Amino acid sequence: MAIRHREWVTEKGTKGSAWVVDYYAQTGKRHVKSFAKKKDAVAFDAKTRIEVNGKVHVADSETVTVAEAGKLWLAACDGLERSTVAQYTQHLNLHIAPLIGKKKLTEITIPAVRAFLDKLKAEGRSDAMVRAVRVSLGSLLSDAQERGLVIRNAVKDIGRAKGKAKAAARHKEQVIVGVDIPTPKEVRAMLAKAEGKPRVFMMTAALTGMRASELRGLRWSDVDLKKAEVTVRQRADAYHEIGSPKSAKGRRTIPLPANLVAALKEWQKECPSGDLGLVFPSGTGNIEFHANIVKRWYHPPQIAAGVSVNTGDLDKDGKPIVAAKYSGLHALRHFYASWLINRPEDGGLGLPPKVVQERLGHSSIQMTLDVYSHLFPKGDDAGTMDNAASSLLG
Repeated sequence: MAIRHREWVTEKGTKGSAWVVDYYAQTGKRHVKSFAKKKDAVAFDAKTRIEVNGKVHVADSETVTVAEAGKLWLAACDGLERSTVAQYTQHLNLHIAPLIGKKKLTEITIPAVRAFLDKLKAEGRSDAMVRAVRVSLGSLLSDAQERGLVIRNAVKDIGRAKGKAKAAARHKEQVIVGVDIPTPKEVRAMLAKAEGKPRVFMMTAALTGMRASELRGLRWSDVDLKKAEVTVRQRADAYHEIGSPKSAKGRRTIPLPANLVAALKEWQKECPSGDLGLVFPSGTGNIEFHANIVKRWYHPPQIAAGVSVNTGDLDKDGKPIVAAKYSGLHALRHFYASWLINRPEDGGLGLPPKVVQERLGHSSIQMTLDVYSHLFPKGDDAGTMDNAASSLLG
C-alpha cells in the first residue's frame, strides 16, 4: 500500500490536490481511494492494511448502498412471520432508505449511525420507534456482513461500546407494581366489574400469563378441564393467521386454579362455535380482533372499577375524561409473573425463577431475570437473617 500526494490543474487553470491511497485487496485487485486531507488517508491506510492482512477487506466499489442491501435483507426474511416482515419493510421504506439509503455500506460507521439516529429523533420519531429502527438497521448490516458486503456492523459496535449503558437500560426495563403491573386489589376490582366473556378472558390472562396472541388462538382442544391445565400450541397473529408460538419455549403446559376451571366450564356452554374451535372467538366463531378485546373487553371494566387515569381532557359537559390505567393486555401477563414470584404469605406462589420462566414461555432465564429479578424475595430481611443466625449460632 502507498500514500501519495497528487496535484493537478483543471482546464480553467484551477489547481487541485488530493491524498491518494493506492493498494491491492486480498483478492489481488488494485484499488485507489482519494482524500482531501492527509490524516484521513493515513487513517484509511492503517485500517485497510489490517483488513487486507486479515482477508476481510471490502472496497467501496465492491459493496452496495444501504437501500440495495435492504432489499437483499428483506428477501431473506421470507420465513419470518408476516407481521415481522411488514414491520421490517416499514422501517426500511419509511425511515432507513429516505435518510441513508444512498450511502454505501462502507460509509455506515459508528458516527454515521449516531447521526442517523439523532436525525430520526429530530424529525419527530418516538424513542420507541428510534430503538426499533436501530434494531432493524443492525439486522440489515448483519445480513450484509454474511454476504461479504461490509466488514463491520456499526450498530453492534455501538452496543459493545456501551455495555454499561445497556446494563442500565436493562435495569430501567424492569416493571413496576402499580405502574406496569396491576396490584391484586386492582385486578379484583376490574374483574368485579366485568361479566361474561370479558371476565373469563381477563381471568385467564391474569391466571395463566398467556400472551394476547396465544389467548386469541387458544382452542378448547388445548384446554383440559379435568386435569385443570392448558397447553399452548399455537397463536393468532395480527393478520388473523394461526401459527406456532413465538419460540420453542412458548410451547408449554400451564396449570389452572379451580376458580378459573369453573369459569371456563360455564363459558364453554355459551361460547360461539366455529371451525377453529376457539375459546375466545368473535361472535361468529372466528379470531377476534386484538383492538376489540382491548377496547371492548379490557378497558371498560378498568374504568368502571376506577382503575383509571385522568387524560387531562373534558367531555362536552365539562367533566374530566378518564382512560384505563393499563392500556395493554401485557399488564395482565406481568401480573401473573408477579403472582408466581410473590411469597405465599403475600398472596403469591413463591416459585423459583426457572419455573417462572417455563410458565411464561420465555426463551431464556435471562429474559425472565432482566424483567422480574427485582420482584423475587431477597431472603435477607432482618427477620429472616435473625432466624438464620440464631439457628447457626444456637
